[in-house]
Amino acid sequence: MNKVLIVEDEQHLADGLRFNLEAEGYQVDVAESGESAQQFLQNELPDVVVLDVMLPGKDGFAVMSEMRGAGQFVPTLMLTARGRPEDVLKGFAAGADDYLTKPFDLSILLARIRGLLRRREWLKSIPPAPKRPDRFVFGDKSVEFDALELRVRDQVFPLTLMEANLLRYLIRHEGKPVSRKKMLEEVWGLHEDTDTRAIDNFIVRLRRYIEDDPARPKHLLTVRGIGYRFVVNAA
Repeated sequence: MNKVLIVEDEQHLADGLRFNLEAEGYQVDVAESGESAQQFLQNELPDVVVLDVMLPGKDGFAVMSEMRGAGQFVPTLMLTARGRPEDVLKGFAAGADDYLTKPFDLSILLARIRGLLRRREWLKSIPPAPKRPDRFVFGDKSVEFDALELRVRDQVFPLTLMEANLLRYLIRHEGKPVSRKKMLEEVWGLHEDTDTRAIDNFIVRLRRYIEDDPARPKHLLTVRGIGYRFVVNAA
């Protein structure tokens, strides 16, 4: 039985989600604040987290960031009443796997949860092997896209799906300047008038993994007035 943690302060919504998820065969726990969610996660990791953004005290973005910072890579679906592209990107930058705007159809939420669980089981089923088909190596670093891992010498950094997708996109355009707007369109499918600076959060995070000195990057380079460029052979 898969376990779902609902982090939601609106009791009627939390009760409704619990009732319907339990009817689908899930084991459900509810946390009414960011603080209580983190207390729960310190003792037990569910299979999926459904995390509201607007919470009393610590909001969902902060909870998400602290989960990832603590190495808790639980598939997470964020819920919010704010559907602006900037908020969607902020959720993905914090480490969310999926994002759903209120009000939502229950069938869509259930489908999203099933999708997260399928991807989780698929990743767990990948047999260990010295080489994987979806792998990119540069210098003493390698990206295992299917396992969502970045390896730097003896260190392994788990990647979120969006971090992996952005890195894959930059690698495919190796050596070429790519605009922030193009990345938003091609990686996230956002064609609205979006604050393109939101992409910088992802680059900062990836530089912390990849670069020996993130303040002086040699692989993820800034192209002034345009965006970024990925270079394999650091100067």
